[in-house]
Formats: sequence, C-alpha cells, structure tokens
Amino acid sequence: MEQSIRNRLPRTVKSIVSDKVLSEVIVETSIGEIASVITTRGPRDELKADDKVFALVKATNVSLRRRS
Repeated sequence: MEQSIRNRLPRTVKSIVSDKVLSEVIVETSIGEIASVITTRGPRDELKADDKVFALVKATNVSLRRRS
C-alpha cells in the first residue's frame, strides 16, 4: 500500500520490545533514537533488529524535552 507521508527517513531497527498487544520498535537515526509503538503482530511477523526500514514521520503535535 502506498503511503502519502512525505517525511521518509531510511534507517535501521535497533531493537524491538514486545508484549502481548503492543511493541516498541527503536530506530537508530543520525540525531538519536526514534521509538514507534505498533501492534505486536507486525514486528513478530515482519521486523527484527538490524532490518533496514523507512521511518515515516507525520507529526500531529510537538512534544518538548528539557535541554541539558
């Protein structure tokens, strides 16, 4: 299925932490890690550490983190 998201970053899966329903997929980027929370069925069937992926970014809000 084609995605309409324009912000596609080619990256690598660093790790996946799964429970029964949801999984957190950590993707390594040049500025740090991005976490994506998806249903567990997806990563169990399709993704593993070191896989090459596109991080599709579509921001609907902005979160702030205090700078050190």
